[in-house]
Amino acid sequence: MSDPKNPELNPQTLQGDPSPEELEAAQFANEADAQGELATLQAELAALQAKNAELADQYLRAQADVQNARRRADDDISKARKFAVESFAESLLPVTDSLEAGLAIQDVTPEQIREGAEATLRQLKSALERHKVIEIAPPPGTKFDPHQHQAISVVPTPGQEPNTIVGVLQKGYTIADRVLRPALVTVSSAG
Repeated sequence: MSDPKNPELNPQTLQGDPSPEELEAAQFANEADAQGELATLQAELAALQAKNAELADQYLRAQADVQNARRRADDDISKARKFAVESFAESLLPVTDSLEAGLAIQDVTPEQIREGAEATLRQLKSALERHKVIEIAPPPGTKFDPHQHQAISVVPTPGQEPNTIVGVLQKGYTIADRVLRPALVTVSSAG
């Protein structure tokens, strides 16, 4: 029985056979070492269990935070959609009021009707522009852009470059830099 930690059990240090007292002392020392190691391991286990419980708690809290953030984001998106439509509708109310006021007048000349319609159209365009709805009305000679224009017909036009706009049949509109409706246009042909 050789134990480098315990010189009493090392055969090189013992002279002859160990006495029963020496064996008992060696066994007691080994048991004390084992108990000390066991206590150290138990302390490490307790520390690891505490750390595990702490990490599990942090994980659960992080999960709850993520769920709460997701719920808040969904609520914010829902409110933004609701109030965006509300704001747009509110900006159109003066246009409705103008149209109703114009229709309520009994004796109206054609010039007054035209002036009222033009004023109402300005109100409507202003309300649309406030909500980033911008018209697409390319002037003749503008290069055809398939992302913003839709060609309805191709016509031969001497003296004009091919694939340029000859005329606009219906204005298009963008909303926040996205095409809401392309402009319907006539385009010059190549020959």
